[in-house]
Amino acid sequence: MRRGRFAPTPSGLMHIGNARTALLAWLQMRVAGGQFVLRMEDIDKPRSRPELASAILSDLRWLGLDWEEGPGSGEPYGPYEQSLREELYEQAVERLERGGWLYPCTCSRAELAAIASAPHGLDSEGPAYPGICRQRTREEREARAALKPPSLRFALPDKPVEVADAIAGPRFYPPGAGGDFVVKRADGIFSYQLAVVVDDAAMRITDVLRGDDLLDSTPRQLLLYEALSWTAPKFAHVPLLFGPDGRRLAKRDDTMVIARMRSAGIPPERLVGWLAFWSGLVDRPEPVKPSELIPGFDLAKVPSDPVTVTNHAILKLWDASRC
Repeated sequence: MRRGRFAPTPSGLMHIGNARTALLAWLQMRVAGGQFVLRMEDIDKPRSRPELASAILSDLRWLGLDWEEGPGSGEPYGPYEQSLREELYEQAVERLERGGWLYPCTCSRAELAAIASAPHGLDSEGPAYPGICRQRTREEREARAALKPPSLRFALPDKPVEVADAIAGPRFYPPGAGGDFVVKRADGIFSYQLAVVVDDAAMRITDVLRGDDLLDSTPRQLLLYEALSWTAPKFAHVPLLFGPDGRRLAKRDDTMVIARMRSAGIPPERLVGWLAFWSGLVDRPEPVKPSELIPGFDLAKVPSDPVTVTNHAILKLWDASRC
C-alpha cells in the first residue's frame, strides 16, 4: 500500500503555494489507490501555534481534501503532531550515537557567524559547517560541554549522495556537501532533518511530494535513513510558485492566504482550478473539484520549472469573490 503525506508547519496561515503542494500530494495518492496522511510539523514549539494548526485543517477541508490519518487520530501510527513524538526522536538520537554518527558541537554564535562568509554548501541550508568541533579531542569536547550545552551534529560520511527525484530528475551531491548538520539543538529541540525522517519511517510513508525548496534537504535525510537502517521513500519535489515580484510566495501577501480568500467568498473550486492550471493538470483555469482531477492526473504533467503567479491571474481569481 502506497502512503503519502502533507506535513505543514503551523507557524502561519496557509497560502496558495502550500495548498498546491497539498493538492498534488493528495492526487498522487488518490490515483495510486493509496493512503493520505496529514502530519503537523510543530517540533519547533516557540514558532508553532495550535490555532494555526486548526486553521490549516479547516482550509484543507474547505478545498475538498481529506485524509485517512491525521491530528486527532491515535491509530495506527499516531500521534500526528511532532510535538507529541519527541520520545521517538530521542530514541533515534541514541541509536545514532551508538553507531558513532554524532558528535557534540559547542561552537559559539560568533564562531557560527564567521562561517557565514564561507562558501555555501546546499543552497537552502545556509553556509556549510566546516567541522570545527568534529576535529576536537574528547577531552576538549568534554571541557567545552561543561561550560556550554552542546548541540549534536551528524558526521557526514566521505561519500557522494545521489537523489532520484520524480520531478527534478537525478541529482548528485559530492562528499561532505552542506557540512555536518545538527540533529538536536543545544536547547533540546530536535531538528527538522531528524524528525521528518523518524516520522516518515514510523508512519510507513512510501512517497514524499513536497516543495523543491526542500530538495537540498534530501541528501541529508537519505544519509539518516541509511545510518538508521531504514528504507527511504521515493521523492518528488514540486517547483515553487513565485509572485509577480519574482519572489517565492509567502504569507507576507494576504491576497495569497487561503483564509482571506475564504472570508472574501471565493469558491474553493475556483481556487482549485487555478492550482490545477499552475500545475499543468488542465489547460485553462476553470472551476473544478479535487476529485474531478483524479482521472487525468499524471505527475509528468507538473512543470519542472517555477511558475509565476501573475497580477492578471490574481485579479481573475479574486474576481470570483464578486460573483
